[in-house]
Amino acid sequence: MATSWGPTAGNAALDTLLATYSWVKLHIGAPGANGTSNPATETTRQQATWSAAAAGASANTNTLTWTAVAASEDYTHFTVWTANAAGTFGFSGTITANAVTAGDTFTIAIGDLDVTLTLAS
Repeated sequence: MATSWGPTAGNAALDTLLATYSWVKLHIGAPGANGTSNPATETTRQQATWSAAAAGASANTNTLTWTAVAASEDYTHFTVWTANAAGTFGFSGTITANAVTAGDTFTIAIGDLDVTLTLAS
């Protein structure tokens, strides 16, 4: 027996979630249950826009760019928030990126930040 979201409900839930949580913050390790552990030195959050969910998946529809990052480090995780500062933590995930050097520009291209829900099959 499958235990998960129905396709219509799952896509609607994902669209609602992403309409609320759009500000992306970088981390250098697992962000933890509150989204506050291992923050990157680069504290600027970038606002993502998201595609309409289909098959339980959505991706960013805009380029996310951090210009002149604050420190040399390796971004491994992200969190998503309701605001560009403070706000409410929504969810987190992993990213695969090359290490950056202070002053570099770090970019997540359109379609490279994916959010998925498991749908019943």
